[in-house]
Amino acid sequence: MKQNKTERDGQQPMKTSYLLRRFAPYFKKYKGVLALDLFCAGLTTAGELILPLIVRYITDLGMNDMASLTASTILTVGGLYLLLRVVDVMAQYYMANIGHMMGARIETDMRTDFFAHLQELSYSFYDNTKVGQIMARITSDLFDVTEFAHHCPEEYFIALLKVGISFAVLCRYDVWLTLIMFAVLPLMAFCAAAFRSRMNRAFKKSRHQIGELNSQVEDSLLGVRVVKSFANEEVEEEKFRKGNYGFLDIKKEMYKYMAGFQSSTRFFDGVMYIVVVVAGAFFMMYGRIAPADLVAYLMYVSMLLAAVRRIVEFTEQFQRGMTGIERFIEIMDIPIEVDDKEDAVDLNNVKGDVVFDNVYFHYSEEDGDVLQAVNLHVPAGENVALVGPSGGGKSTFCNLLPRFYDVSSGRILVDGKDIKDVTIQSLRSQIGMVQQDVYLFAGSVYENIEYGRPGASREQIMEAAKLAGAHEFISQLPEGYDTYVGERGVRLSGGQKQRISIARVFLKNPPILILDEATSALDNESERVVQESLEKLTAGRTTFTIAHRLSTIRNASMILVLTEEGIVERGTHAQLMEKQGVYYRLYQLSQRAD
Repeated sequence: MKQNKTERDGQQPMKTSYLLRRFAPYFKKYKGVLALDLFCAGLTTAGELILPLIVRYITDLGMNDMASLTASTILTVGGLYLLLRVVDVMAQYYMANIGHMMGARIETDMRTDFFAHLQELSYSFYDNTKVGQIMARITSDLFDVTEFAHHCPEEYFIALLKVGISFAVLCRYDVWLTLIMFAVLPLMAFCAAAFRSRMNRAFKKSRHQIGELNSQVEDSLLGVRVVKSFANEEVEEEKFRKGNYGFLDIKKEMYKYMAGFQSSTRFFDGVMYIVVVVAGAFFMMYGRIAPADLVAYLMYVSMLLAAVRRIVEFTEQFQRGMTGIERFIEIMDIPIEVDDKEDAVDLNNVKGDVVFDNVYFHYSEEDGDVLQAVNLHVPAGENVALVGPSGGGKSTFCNLLPRFYDVSSGRILVDGKDIKDVTIQSLRSQIGMVQQDVYLFAGSVYENIEYGRPGASREQIMEAAKLAGAHEFISQLPEGYDTYVGERGVRLSGGQKQRISIARVFLKNPPILILDEATSALDNESERVVQESLEKLTAGRTTFTIAHRLSTIRNASMILVLTEEGIVERGTHAQLMEKQGVYYRLYQLSQRAD
């Protein structure tokens, strides 16, 4: 299987500035909340910024004018600071509550956009992408974005305030001492940037590996009956062990870079402290700075370094958020291969006349044509059967009609209209499909039939089930139509699932049908019942039948024989048997097998 570009973890990471530009529009709906959140962040910073000034004021009075240091002065200053702390608590509550909800709403908006985009992607995307990878992106990746969306603006805004105001205040006390201290920051930033780029790559590899692990677990659990039937539990455990320990190895790499990042910043943190203490002591010894000013200076330095440490601690969360945004963008940037034209119109009142006009199709430029020069006219109400060896293009042929893939060249017409000129939704609403591999959703029988026409009445659903020959067995289920079918319909037999899928199409009542080997996986008794249902379903509808058992399509209006060379034979059963060509040989083999 080809690997989708979204699954390659070795590609160059996107630039942080680009990721932030792509992410910023999600704040637009919540700009008022964000502005108030940042205002509250500023209020929580005010108390920290004013405390050193209060300490300096009291220290200066105590050293130089003890008479002015009265109980009234101390209580006034203490009351002012207490008021600031009350404001701080209220602001912090807003940030923790409303600010967090802003992040959660952004996550919800992104997940909504993500899922909507997934619905529009063509079959080719799902042919090459593991479901586990998609699940990792839509769940854990976007959860990290929630924390990022809330904390990132706050943390950097608070850091900017603290660094900017601290720098201005510190320069007021002594410019040279401040410049000496800040000279260490470029070295810290350089080391931080080096480790951060490595952390980013490690985080992305981690996300990719957890997606692979999800895919492996999903594959194993969905195939648990096959696993147990072959007694291969140990094989699955070994596969999981390799994936699990592979994830651990990536974690080791990730934490190694995180440790280097935190250790280097901690080292420079200590360097800045000792520079200030030593240089400040010399400045005080030579009378360049007053003792009270040095105390305030050290408090501002402590606050400044606390802000730097907080940013360092936030870096892991920042990188997780960036990785989540990048993996989100990777999916959102996958082009929609099959989409409506700007001037597409709805396809209404369909009779079912279908034309394939010189149709060619290939899955990719590297692959050869699966279908070549297909020309076919199917009048409304006709039943066309497609037979031939595996790989001849029968399923591909039928997948082109509802535009699951677009033709490489040529065109397909329904009632004289090119299907590329009509809306996809209106086209597919006119086509019903019954496939060999029936998919039932985890829910009740009723809900699975209703899927054919959401909002249908219970009477309409029961009528559809009767037409499909399903009403009798449904009525005998423990809770009738409200019986839970299990994941993928596991609690029902193959024949029962197939009749529910037929009831779903009866309820939809489309003028065009595609039957993709609908009975090939059933036993003889189930096939007989389902075949009767299909005969009712196809009456009066344009039908394309992919047949495995050729005895079921003897009465087709036209039979097409598809091989790797294209349509090699066409005609009725009698005409093709008389030719004694490919169809004749296939039919003889089919009769012996039956």
